[in-house]
Amino acid sequence: MSNRLANETSPYLRQHADNPVDWWPWNAEALAAARAQDKPILLSIGYSACHWCHVMAHESFEDEATARLMNEKFICIKVDREERPDLDRIYQLAHQALTRRGGGWPLTVFLAPDDLAPFYAGTYFPKEARHGMPPFAYVLEQVRGFWDTRRDAVRAQNATLREFLEHYDAGEAHDGALDDAPIRATLAQIERNFDSEYGGHAGAPKFPHCPEMELLLDLSSLLPPGEGARRADEGEDSQKSTLPQSAAPFPHPALRATFSRGEKEKQMVELTLTRMAEGGIHDQVGGGFCRYSVDERWEIPHFEKMLYDNAQLLPLYADGAMIGGNGLRAEVVRRLGEWLTREMVAGPGTIKHGAFYSALDADSEGEEGRFYVWQRDEVRALLDADEFAVAERRYGFDRPPNFEQHAWNPIVAQPLEAIAAALNLPVQQADALLSRARRKLFAARAERTPPGLDDKILTAWNALMISGLVRAARTMDNPAFTALAESALEALRANAWRDGRLYASFDDRGARLPAYLDDHAFLLDALLDLLQVDWNNRHLEWATRLAGILLERFEDHERGGFFFTAHDHEKLIQRPKPFADEALPSGNGVAARALLRLGHLVGETRYLDAAERTLRAAYATMTQMPSACATLQRALGDFLHPRTLVVVRFDSVEEDAAWRAALHDAGSLRRIDAYFIPDHAGDLPGTLAAQKYASGGIAYVCRGLQCDPPIHASRLLAEKLIGETTRASQ
Repeated sequence: MSNRLANETSPYLRQHADNPVDWWPWNAEALAAARAQDKPILLSIGYSACHWCHVMAHESFEDEATARLMNEKFICIKVDREERPDLDRIYQLAHQALTRRGGGWPLTVFLAPDDLAPFYAGTYFPKEARHGMPPFAYVLEQVRGFWDTRRDAVRAQNATLREFLEHYDAGEAHDGALDDAPIRATLAQIERNFDSEYGGHAGAPKFPHCPEMELLLDLSSLLPPGEGARRADEGEDSQKSTLPQSAAPFPHPALRATFSRGEKEKQMVELTLTRMAEGGIHDQVGGGFCRYSVDERWEIPHFEKMLYDNAQLLPLYADGAMIGGNGLRAEVVRRLGEWLTREMVAGPGTIKHGAFYSALDADSEGEEGRFYVWQRDEVRALLDADEFAVAERRYGFDRPPNFEQHAWNPIVAQPLEAIAAALNLPVQQADALLSRARRKLFAARAERTPPGLDDKILTAWNALMISGLVRAARTMDNPAFTALAESALEALRANAWRDGRLYASFDDRGARLPAYLDDHAFLLDALLDLLQVDWNNRHLEWATRLAGILLERFEDHERGGFFFTAHDHEKLIQRPKPFADEALPSGNGVAARALLRLGHLVGETRYLDAAERTLRAAYATMTQMPSACATLQRALGDFLHPRTLVVVRFDSVEEDAAWRAALHDAGSLRRIDAYFIPDHAGDLPGTLAAQKYASGGIAYVCRGLQCDPPIHASRLLAEKLIGETTRASQ
């Protein structure tokens, strides 16, 4: 018999619908039942692609005896952390405060029914005592006993915890001049933690840390050669920080003196991207990236594939393919796009059509990685002798098994040139044999039982992928990526935007869950990216509506910055105002960057002021935890050194192509926002019209609030931008 989760929108919740546990979703009825019965709440938070969530479910939640204890002693509530990031964020922080260690998933928290404050917390608990952890049944007995016999102690602890949560994000805003000190501290920290052999952070486990790579590329494109000679960190143990030529002049004196000449930051990103592409975190057969690697070599991942990781990696690899001329990185972009189109885009027939699904599970047939790993004899049987000779060397099948000592997870074990030389083959022939081998492996793998698909449509994650696709399309001139992005955006507009309100998710039953900070900020950012490849007045109008909502319903009007939830959101025990990057970029950081971009485009100082208030509110956190705030550091860089804004008006397809070619001739587009507005766009909306961008073959170049005289010939645009770079380097 199914419990209350059978009709939930979350596949993760529905996975638990047939548990003997009397699960509730998080709702008013569940909380009222806990109060009425004076039972503590057992809150279990996880997500569908989480391996250890499945383990705990199989061991405990599917066990009749454990379920009886849970039902007897607690009101049991199951939450999908991807649908309710507000709850997950609060109770992860509470877990950290109670246990003095980091959290994770599954998160297991016991709450008092009256104030919903947690009095005991943990993550995964085994069914039997193991690895120093008590059995889950013992935990259940002890926690309920403590609640029954030590109620006063619970109340006292909860009061202290509530006070901690109330003041956690309530620091005073920085009232001095904003400078680059947090950025310098971030670079020093990144360099100290960098793995010079495999890229990324030294040690294991290894996560991509995309916001840090974005910051490094921002700075590597910001500074002209020869600018400054100071170290990134003036301490004794610091390493010299080096950055390459910019695509724009560098007016801010604080940042001008920060870094010394060279390309070190760009090289750190290139190495990381290359090593990840060669590793098993990258699906060598089917494309796309898994969440993280359990080892320092990027070789063995936890095999879940998340939309948000791939959304952040796609534009980084597109940039990497351009800056390094590395064929492997371009191949990563192509195959990631194929994976996304093949497995993550909702097909026709439902309102989800065109939107992106959330994740693929780590497990299939009850085993982690089963879908992805191979036996050598299995591979040998699928390929002819010539194909196998290349594939075994390329993917590491000629080495000892790398997955749990019994199977192979493919990696790039040898360069193709070395394989061709060893086999006395032309490189082109070796490449053709490898391509044939990969196609055969892919076809054989497709016959296996696939991992479970989490088909939730989440606004924030879709917006992140829309932005990633558009940035990659702009960098690599890929219209297919633009089409994917536009299709997903229209799905969001049609289903997640209702009566001037944005919702966090939707399915065939409609939109649900009021949207969070991330939904608004990421979508605003995506719209600004999309406007640069395909101007549409409706996109700009939507962007200004979202910006207005951020200021009206999310901003902390007293201290600056944005709360994670809107002013009229469900009242919870804390209202977070998060500044640090986590699995997703910081919503405050993305909001600040997007508001700066939009404010400069339309000449609206309200947006610029809100971005500055955010940076002031976050300044202390950016200083205390520099590399954890890489997205906000990027916003600080944009504030200190405004991005170059180019607005082009044109009246023919030929003119459009000429202006776009001129922009590309100028070099890196990384710190240039360029909008090509056709004359047939008609009246420009809102404050953009007040900027008086005249129609017909004309370009405007601005930095911050300063604009140059209009340019009337496309060749002059390239000359101007190139000339600025040359003058800045002299």
